[in-house]
Amino acid sequence: MKQKELFKLLDEIQEQKEVPQLKRHDRVLVIDGLNLFFRNFAMLNMVNPDGVHIGGLGGFLRSLGALIRQTQPTSVYVVFDGAGSTTNRKNLLPEYKSGRNLQRITNWEVFEDLDDEHDSKVDQIVRLIQYLKLLPIKTTIIDKVEADDIIAVLSQRLVDKFNSTVFVVSSDKDFVQLITDKIILYRPIEKEYYTPETVKDNFGVLAENFIIYKTLLGDNSDKIPGVKGLGEKGIFKKFPELAERKVTMEEVFDISARKYKEHVVYSRIVQDRTKLENSFKIMDLSIPFLDDEQKEYIEWVIDQDLPEFHPKLFIQIYNEDKLGGMIRNLDIWLDNNFTQFKGYKN
Repeated sequence: MKQKELFKLLDEIQEQKEVPQLKRHDRVLVIDGLNLFFRNFAMLNMVNPDGVHIGGLGGFLRSLGALIRQTQPTSVYVVFDGAGSTTNRKNLLPEYKSGRNLQRITNWEVFEDLDDEHDSKVDQIVRLIQYLKLLPIKTTIIDKVEADDIIAVLSQRLVDKFNSTVFVVSSDKDFVQLITDKIILYRPIEKEYYTPETVKDNFGVLAENFIIYKTLLGDNSDKIPGVKGLGEKGIFKKFPELAERKVTMEEVFDISARKYKEHVVYSRIVQDRTKLENSFKIMDLSIPFLDDEQKEYIEWVIDQDLPEFHPKLFIQIYNEDKLGGMIRNLDIWLDNNFTQFKGYKN
């Protein structure tokens, strides 16, 4: 879904409202914080006059403004991974996301080595959160919980409680499984909005079956194994049902058991059932790694009033950090992108 189609969709959503006045949870922008930060950090080799890298910090803020202008939200949430967020999934798969911090993501001379680059990432993330706390948007972090799990619960709760239209922003394909008529995924890498229709067009699978599709393929970036010898094209030859109707993992195992002798892939699925069930559990966001207390905290965050807006302090630390032209006409940028949120009622 391209930007023109998005605006048409937003107009249709607005026309469906019985009350002309938009409310705070009508149209919600939910951002995968670290995902958007690392994308900017890796792409923008920008330094301030002191030679300090500012690409991740300044790029994120600039992207935030662009996303607000594009999606026209009535509220914004930025969600970050908590400390030790991979612990629960590593208990199931020790290799999960291993090796991610063992190599650099840039080759710029501004960083002397891996440790220098890592320190810059940490410093910019900490500073970014300080900036976000000065804006009338909600920043959410839960220790030992990944942003994926928080976003899954947050998005569905907003839909259930307020019938919200939710725009999730992340390049992580794991979020495709969340897509419904009310939850739309924007992937910055492709600059495209994913709905159930575009999921089918791009991946050939129903959105509700994407988690099974991903389980069978595996995920090299997260070190999650799939079925050996099974690629994207082979999946649809072996399981055409994934493009036609809702399918469960149990059905996949049943089909494979019946066709055990027809192809080695079916036999591998049967033999690797335990491993695949484990992979499915790791990736399945419909059963997130959150306890009841953590779910209640997300509910509490939703119900809280918006944080206070502090544009003068924002401008002060922006100047202290010497971000310069990262954002043009900063005072106007702040006014145009954030003052409207206080006007939306609960």
